Order: sequence, then C-alpha cells, then structure tokens
Amino acid sequence: MPIQEGNFIRLIYTGSTNGRIFDTTDESAAKTAGIHSATAIYGPVTICVGSKHVILGLDEEIVGKDVGFQGTVTVPPKKGFGDRDPKRIQSFPKNKFKEKPVKGQEVKVEDLGEGTVVDVIGARVIVDFNAPLAGMTLSYTYTIEEQVEDPLEQMKGLIRLYAGRDIDTSLEEGKVTINLPAGITYDRRWLLWRGRIIHEGFELIKEISEIVLVETFKRPEKKEE
Repeated sequence: MPIQEGNFIRLIYTGSTNGRIFDTTDESAAKTAGIHSATAIYGPVTICVGSKHVILGLDEEIVGKDVGFQGTVTVPPKKGFGDRDPKRIQSFPKNKFKEKPVKGQEVKVEDLGEGTVVDVIGARVIVDFNAPLAGMTLSYTYTIEEQVEDPLEQMKGLIRLYAGRDIDTSLEEGKVTINLPAGITYDRRWLLWRGRIIHEGFELIKEISEIVLVETFKRPEKKEE
C-alpha cells in the first residue's frame, strides 16, 4: 500500500548541494564528506510522513511511494531552507559581543537568533542570519526501508529524532513510560525538545493516552574509610 501522510516509516537519505553532502543517515558517507559527528546516531530515521520531520521537498516526495522505493528528488529553495533574504544580513559594533568575533563563528544576537559571522570590518561585525543553505537547490537520494506500525517503535522514533539519543521507553495499555537517564536535566537538546516529543506523541500516535517521565535517584554509596 502506498505511503500516506500520517504513516510512520523508516527512511534512509543523503542530502547534497553542488555535489557536497551536508546531511546523511549513512555514517560512512558522513565520514567521507567530513561531516561525521561522534555524538550522532546513524542509520535509518523514523519519521511521520507529512509532519515536517524532514525537509519539505523530501517529505512531499515520499507520499504515494511504496516501501522499498529508492529515488532521487531535486528540492528548490522554497521547499528547502528558503530563499536568501538580504535583510537578514546585518552589521553590529564589535563591542556588542562578549568574545572577539571571527569569520565563520556562530553567534547569537538577542531578538534575532543565531547567525554566522561573514566578515569583520574594522569595528563592525557582519552577521548572516539566513540558514547556511538558504537559496540553494538541494538533491536527496532516499530509500523507504519499511513502514513502522508498532506505536512503541513510533514513540521511540520521535524520541531519537528530537532528542538525538535512545531512552528506555515502554508502552502498556496506552501508557508510555520514559525512564530518564541520570544527568538528562543537563542535556540542552532534551530540555529544548521534550515538550515537542510529548505533544507529537499524543497528536500522531492514537494508541497513546498517557505519557509518564520517570526520574530515578539512588542513594550514593558511602566511601569506605
């Protein structure tokens, strides 16, 4: 049966522009392209089609395809990272930044978000707030590996997608229990996306009626004198 919006699938993909890979689920390809991350989880990614879990042009391309389909799609800027907006390139005095800014550095400016320093001219710093791939036409090769129908695997997929890690999770009679690992309160990515994971768990997985986050603390062992 063709894939429809709302279906969960496992997807393999590699995105490139002008022959340069910028994103991939293939670890060997990431190493070859020089974009490998030691903290990233590689392999097929679980997504819900139509939920913008991948770039819009790829998300729309998947609809109507069958499991096992392999293809390539060209994604224009409007369905990728958008067009470049000259108004999002702005100049600031160098003393606005706590650390001395250098070309290529990622900086955060209040009310404008994160941008990239593209030049430093005298006492002025030029910052580009466009996405790095804005205005570029993208190419994706992809494989629809399988459809994911188990609600527990769907939930685990959402956790990995947003939190970038696997967390012990169970499902029983509509109740999802997520056993949080020690130290996760210091994980910025988890704190940022926890609310989204819970929201989409309820919105996208109809079998879920309750989500419980469990933190467990053990008494520290006494040191022997």
